[in-house]
Amino acid sequence: MKLHYIGIIQNESKPGVEICSEKELSAYSRFTRQNYGEFMSMFARTVAERTRPGQRQDVEEQDYTFHAYGRSEGVCGIIISDHSYPALVAHQLLSKVMDDFLAAHPRSSWQNGQTVSMPELQDYLARYQDPHQADSIMKIQKELDETKITLHKTIESVLQRGEKIDDLVAKSDGLSNQSKMFYQQAKKQNSCCVVM
Repeated sequence: MKLHYIGIIQNESKPGVEICSEKELSAYSRFTRQNYGEFMSMFARTVAERTRPGQRQDVEEQDYTFHAYGRSEGVCGIIISDHSYPALVAHQLLSKVMDDFLAAHPRSSWQNGQTVSMPELQDYLARYQDPHQADSIMKIQKELDETKITLHKTIESVLQRGEKIDDLVAKSDGLSNQSKMFYQQAKKQNSCCVVM
């Protein structure tokens, strides 16, 4: 699971304008990083242009999933991740990024297509690489899954112990039969002598 890109695109008119973005390109060779970055920016603008205000959508292209959230203010948040990244976490992050962006940057600062700085994007990109740590619901689900695995191990150990107890019970039944025979033999032996 990996996040590659977080960006905010002005999508009121075409072509869309990338207002701010942050990319994680360390997985690519330094000779191809620029090409991958340009690819991500171009496709992010394309998806943002086709995302209506108030709409959330996920678009899959090659090895990537583009998560988009269009806002009525004329901007669209885009996250690019691999296919295994949970869409729920991506859209929660998009909501947070868009709220933070709109609170910190008035419309006049980006309305004419000017780029703005948003250093928080780098922090979000790093922090949300592991969706289990970033999303409290996924974190709780992971803990429940671990507990369920422990519970299954415990039930299996109880069953194994139960099987061992069954073996002991069977052996004790055999022992009981032997002790009954011993008791009867001893009774016969002692019947010749009566103690008064």
